[in-house]
Amino acid sequence: QVQLVESGGGLVQAGGSLRLSCAASGRTFSSYTMGWFRQAPGKEREFVAIISWSGGSTTYADSVKGRFTISRDNAKNTVYLQMNSLKPEDTAVYYCAAGLGTMSTMHRRYSDWGQGTQVTVSS
Repeated sequence: QVQLVESGGGLVQAGGSLRLSCAASGRTFSSYTMGWFRQAPGKEREFVAIISWSGGSTTYADSVKGRFTISRDNAKNTVYLQMNSLKPEDTAVYYCAAGLGTMSTMHRRYSDWGQGTQVTVSS
């Protein structure tokens, strides 16, 4: 089990950038697939990006491909989400998640979650 704490959310104008961070506690962080998911008001939680335990494999939702980049630093127990060219439809609470032995885009496959950080993109 890992404990996750997100940071870096905020209010930004359309076209701007934000960098989210997710700090994990626990010595087994490097064993986990890490993911970012988001949930807008009245909508289901949706997949954004995932990264394998080594960082060698990444997957992105079509809606963010080419604009967002997920990365991790296992020495710092941290995963990042660099978000560029933000759009109003990116507005949501962004959650960091950890899962073992999976590269699934389904949120139910991830066992540990952070509390979320709000991202608001104004038009």
